[in-house]
Amino acid sequence: MTSTVTHEHKDHIKGAGILSRRFNIPIYANNNTWEAMREYLGKLDDENIKIINNNDNFEIGNIGIDTFSTSHDAVDSLGYSLNYKNKKISIVTDTGIITEDMKSKIKDSDLLMLESNHDIEMLKIGAYPYYLKKRILSEKGHLSNEDAGNLIAEIFKDKFQKIFLGHLSRENNFPELAYQTVVNIMTEKGIKLNKDIDLVVANRSDPTVFCIV
Repeated sequence: MTSTVTHEHKDHIKGAGILSRRFNIPIYANNNTWEAMREYLGKLDDENIKIINNNDNFEIGNIGIDTFSTSHDAVDSLGYSLNYKNKKISIVTDTGIITEDMKSKIKDSDLLMLESNHDIEMLKIGAYPYYLKKRILSEKGHLSNEDAGNLIAEIFKDKFQKIFLGHLSRENNFPELAYQTVVNIMTEKGIKLNKDIDLVVANRSDPTVFCIV
């Protein structure tokens, strides 16, 4: 068992130190993220502090891992692609834009966990203060439902894929809206739901079961 950290924001790391100490789990993160989060994790065994570099390719057991930089208001945020035998899973959350490098790393994924954080209009008219709305909508913020749909349509390569929409805002989104927005964009692009792509909205509070064969 291991822990890979995307960035140092507290909602992503607050349990990492506890899990590492309790179960002797190594934590993987790049150097900048380690420097930013170290004081919040508590004392860790040196052997469980694993420093990686952006765009590293490495292995944990028999799983190959590719890293790529994302665009978020963190010191040095990362995304991950995991490869086992002939299957590939990619995780892309907490990014305001999708770069060409990111597209190249996640293409041909059998399973993609993709951020679908907010509905733009809900965010604009919602209760968040202006500075927070500006941050979320910026290139260092989060992907919208429309961003997610457009990315799926762009990287789809006639290969059946399972896609999970995740990191949905409780205030500026809801699962049915995220799902339908992405489906509408896919349909416009000629992508057939349940034939070309299996689309699921990840549960906000419970584990989401998935299987790739």
